[in-house]
Amino acid sequence: MIAIYPGSFDPITLGHLDIIQRGSRLFDGVVVAVLRNPNKVPLFSVQQRVEQIRLTTKHLSNVEVDSFDGLTVNYAQQRKAQVLLRGLRAISDFEVELQMAHTNKTLSTQIETVFLATSNEYSFLSSSVVKEIARFGGSVDHLVPPQIALDIYKCYNHKYPIAANPIATAATPQSTPTESLPEKFPKPET
Repeated sequence: MIAIYPGSFDPITLGHLDIIQRGSRLFDGVVVAVLRNPNKVPLFSVQQRVEQIRLTTKHLSNVEVDSFDGLTVNYAQQRKAQVLLRGLRAISDFEVELQMAHTNKTLSTQIETVFLATSNEYSFLSSSVVKEIARFGGSVDHLVPPQIALDIYKCYNHKYPIAANPIATAATPQSTPTESLPEKFPKPET
C-alpha cells in the first residue's frame, strides 16, 4: 500500500522526519510530496526542498520524494496511492485536518486519510516556528537535520550559532557563578 505525505516542508523539520520514518514502517511505500503553493512565498524553492528531503530520507529505502501542484487527491490517484498520511500536533491541527479529510473523501472515496500523532518532543514544532527562530538569529539545530540548519542559516545570512541548545540543565555547569550576576530584583530583607 502506497501513502502520500503531502506538505510544503519549508523547511523539513525533525517532526516531519518522525512522521516519514514511522510511515515508512507502516506502508509499503511513502511518497513525500512537496506542494507547489502559489499563495505562499517560500524560504526554499520546490527543487531545493525536494533535494533536502531526499538527502534526509536517503536511509529509508521505501521513501520517494516528488513535487506536485493542484489537488492532493488527484496527485494520489496519479500515483496509485490509497492513503494520505498526515501528522497531528494539537487539537487545532485535528480540526483542520479532519475537515480536509472529509473534503478529500468527497473527491475520492478510494483514498483514506491516516493520521499519526506527533511524538511528544515535536508537538510544538512547525516550519513556521523554525523560520521565526532563525530569522532572529536563534539556533535551530535541535529542530531540523544539521544540513537543513546550515541551509537555513545561509538564507538568513547568519553565522552558525554556537550553542545547539541554549537551555541549561542541572547537569550543565553554569559558566557564570550566580553570586557575580547582577540582581534584577532586590531580595526581601529578613
